[in-house]
Amino acid sequence: MVDKETFDLIKEKHGAHASWAVWAEPTTGPKSNIGDLSVLDPDQNPTLLQKLRNDVAMVALNLSRFAPASFANFHDPSPVAQDYKIRYAFSGTHYYGAYMTDLVKGVVMLESSNLMRHLAENPPLISDNIHRLLEEFDDLNCAAPTLIAFGNDAYLLAAKHIPSSRYMRLVRVTHYSHYISKEEYRHRVLAQLAA
Repeated sequence: MVDKETFDLIKEKHGAHASWAVWAEPTTGPKSNIGDLSVLDPDQNPTLLQKLRNDVAMVALNLSRFAPASFANFHDPSPVAQDYKIRYAFSGTHYYGAYMTDLVKGVVMLESSNLMRHLAENPPLISDNIHRLLEEFDDLNCAAPTLIAFGNDAYLLAAKHIPSSRYMRLVRVTHYSHYISKEEYRHRVLAQLAA
C-alpha cells in the first residue's frame, strides 16, 4: 500500500513519465478505457491507494511519444498503442498496482535502436537517468523492489547500471509492443515471472 503523501509526491515529481499498473476495466473492446485516468485519482477511486505497491516496479526503456497528463504513461489510448496488453497481462495478479516508469526520461523516441545509439554517444545520459530512477525509488519508499523490465534493452541497461543492492530481483519480460495476442502476451509474461 502507498500512503497519500507518497502518492502526491510521486505525482508531482515523477508523474510526467511514471504511472501505476492500474487501469479502468475494458467495456467495449480490449483497448477501451485504457486511457481513463480517473482510476488513478484517489478522490474518484477511493480504494486506489490500497491497490498500489511500492515493492514492484515495472520499467520500460523510454517514452515513445509524449504523454500529455500525469500518470498517462502506460495508459496510451492511441489506436496503435499496445498498452492494453499490460492491463490484460497483470489483471488479477500479484503485480497489479505496481509502480511503472521509464529508465530514460526526457528522450522521446519510437525506435529503441535509435535510443540505444543515442545513449552510447552520450554516456552521461545513462548515469543521470539511473540517478533519477533511484531517486524515484527513494521517493516511493522502496529500498529494493522487484524490477520487471519490458524488453531486452531495458533489461540490459538495468542489469548493467542499477546497483544490485537496489532491487530484490530483476526479470526481463517480453515488451508489450511485440505483435502477439493479448492472451499470448499474458501467458509469456507470467511464465517469465515464474521462472
